[in-house]
Amino acid sequence: MQIADTLSIQLYTLRSLNDLDAILDVAADAGFRNVEGVGSHLDDAANVRTRLDARGLRFSSSHVSLAALRERPDQVIAACRLLDFDQLFMPAVPPEQRDMDASGWRSLGRELGALATRFADAGIRLGYHNHNWELQPKDGTITGLELLFAERNHVCSVCVSNGHCELQSLAQEQGLTHVRLPYRNPELPVDASHERFTADHNRCILCTRCVRACAEIEGAHVWDVMGRGIDSMVITDLHEEWGKSTCTRCGKCVQVCPTGALFDKSKIGSDHPKYPDFLPYLNMMREAQ
Repeated sequence: MQIADTLSIQLYTLRSLNDLDAILDVAADAGFRNVEGVGSHLDDAANVRTRLDARGLRFSSSHVSLAALRERPDQVIAACRLLDFDQLFMPAVPPEQRDMDASGWRSLGRELGALATRFADAGIRLGYHNHNWELQPKDGTITGLELLFAERNHVCSVCVSNGHCELQSLAQEQGLTHVRLPYRNPELPVDASHERFTADHNRCILCTRCVRACAEIEGAHVWDVMGRGIDSMVITDLHEEWGKSTCTRCGKCVQVCPTGALFDKSKIGSDHPKYPDFLPYLNMMREAQ
């Protein structure tokens, strides 16, 4: 299996070509088999499906506008079924709404949650793309960064990645010295069953880098995500212990993990730097073989 068989290219990135046939030709000629559509493709699903089939392409997912979700959800669901995919992503709120206060974002969150439930009943998962404006202060000076700290059990002073944590570094850059929200303090497991590595779900921020590195670079597809929303967790295989999974022990997931969620048992603190930058070069060399 080639990497292009599992990767999906976002057709929005090719929008400057201005022609769907030209866009699909570029994607197919580059070796891709999976593509992510844009909202307008759902309005002409039958025609788009014909053009995809002619090039051996398929939709893995698609963007969808908030207006379409609100005004014609049944039509969107029908388009998903015709194009045979089950993942939708609302890419952004309209520009004029990006400066909403906290109450506006909470209202949008409740609306999207209700829509996600409706689409889940039809077998379709609805997601939302994060951007820089969601991290701007909403309640006074409270930001999305504080929500990340409050969601799980992040205590830097006793973390194995203290001094080598991207979340910690981001907090320092933003001047975040304490969290003004109540911690959720969830009871989450620590999986030390692997002979070399440990997974501490208390430190996980659900960035899914481990999932992508394992699938797209190592090709093992051991890591995945289960659950929904705030209760989501990364898991190995079908929720097996890491030590009993089909893990190849390469350690790529540990290197790309931005926090102390995945770490090498033999190293802690200042002895535990991570080197995620080597992965693109590894991928480049593998493709050149």
